[in-house]
Amino acid sequence: MFGPHPDDLEIGLGGTIARHTAAGMRVGLCDLTAGEMGSNGTVEERLEEAERARQVLGAEFRENLHWADRRIGKDPRHLDGAAAFIRRCRPRVVAVPYWADRHPDHVAASELLTEAVFNAGLRRYPVEGEAWKADWVCYYFINGRAAPSFVVDVSDFYEQKRRALDCHASQFEPPAAAGSVATRLNTPLFRQMIESRDAELGALAGVRRAEGLVVREPIVRDTLMR
Repeated sequence: MFGPHPDDLEIGLGGTIARHTAAGMRVGLCDLTAGEMGSNGTVEERLEEAERARQVLGAEFRENLHWADRRIGKDPRHLDGAAAFIRRCRPRVVAVPYWADRHPDHVAASELLTEAVFNAGLRRYPVEGEAWKADWVCYYFINGRAAPSFVVDVSDFYEQKRRALDCHASQFEPPAAAGSVATRLNTPLFRQMIESRDAELGALAGVRRAEGLVVREPIVRDTLMR
């Protein structure tokens, strides 16, 4: 599961990550940048927060590619690096940000990672590792949402998601330390946005909380039975 910045995966997929790890699945997390262009928090703080959140969610590992924040995809090495990373990790499923988002980094990450997944499966693509084709790519929401292809019931794992978000204190707690400033993220309204979205998707699906994902191809089912 890829996130442009160290808190994006928790925002969009915190409950889904926790549900998969609780089921015994191996989940790996990859942050593209350390979020160094964010208004609050140092790189060191953000990496430490990301690791604490990983432990809360139970993911097997979390790596940071240390691409320059606000420069995702500007370096031609990014695409090859992402493809090589996918070949090394050999995931069955890759989760990346949804392609429509208010943050340009999220849009850039979605486009680049979609291409990287494709390139990783090409036998003659010239990057390190053997070709690897993931089963599919799922797109998750960070800011806002669209009509999901499906939702994951995260009702029983929502407290884990909240605790993982709490790990990112530099981003979500009201400004208190010297030098910190008020942002869109550190007001109660941002957490309200996340929780109201997950509650709405849950209510639409008949559960308490859900996280939505989009896939580009049709989902095959054997019958019309629910």
